[in-house]
Amino acid sequence: MIRNFRVIPFVLLINLLCSAGQVCAESAFLTHILDGDSFRVRQGKQMVTIRLYGVDCPEYRQDGWSQAKRFSQKMLGTKRLTLEPMDIDRYGRTVALVYVDGRLLNRELIKQGWAWHYQKYCRVQPFCREFKQLEQKARAKKIGIWRKKSPTPPWVWKQRKK
Repeated sequence: MIRNFRVIPFVLLINLLCSAGQVCAESAFLTHILDGDSFRVRQGKQMVTIRLYGVDCPEYRQDGWSQAKRFSQKMLGTKRLTLEPMDIDRYGRTVALVYVDGRLLNRELIKQGWAWHYQKYCRVQPFCREFKQLEQKARAKKIGIWRKKSPTPPWVWKQRKK
């Protein structure tokens, strides 16, 4: 949900261009990883903070945080990233699908067990159904965060910390 009304024209422009058949992907390079699902990139001369769409990784000091961060760092590395902006969040971050060498980081984090499918914000798009299925498979295989019997979702963990 967009809460910062200054970015509405940006999102509307993206949606207009995408619906008009224009290429919606943007190139970027990683500059700093914050955690498994957020990082900073350089797009030309501009620095942009990215939040991955449809996934939620463990928070700082939560079980699995460093492993999720390491997984994203390894996958992103120094390679050229392709961003597909989906939204702008209330903190002004670009919420995006992020591709590296043709692989979708959002998908890979869930597939390897380092993220939850973030159902609150990812419901309609076809890949959201896939994300949910990949999470169920990772749970069944007991990989990543699913090694623990019942890991606490980040949105619950944050509420408990308040």
